[in-house]
Amino acid sequence: MIVTCVYISVIPEVIDEFIVATTENQLQAVKEPGNLRFDLIQQSDDPCRFMLYEAYETEEAAANHKTTVHYLKWRDTVAEWMAEPRQGIKYNIIQPNDPSGW
Repeated sequence: MIVTCVYISVIPEVIDEFIVATTENQLQAVKEPGNLRFDLIQQSDDPCRFMLYEAYETEEAAANHKTTVHYLKWRDTVAEWMAEPRQGIKYNIIQPNDPSGW
């Protein structure tokens, strides 16, 4: 199982639009085969900073996410809204180590 935390900083003028576009992506991502979790989180002390917490059963399932229509639409929609390039960091899941625990 694999988790990717994607750290995103958006320009202040588009926070609301970013949330709408990212929520659309999130609602579809949780339906993908192999998806365990997909959370959109906003930093409490800086509303321009977000994190996507993406958990998938396999590397293949995570890679397939980046080929979906909803991801490609999201990527293109939010590209100009970034204050800096987004950063994805991959983690291995230690616990819970059984997908049924998700």
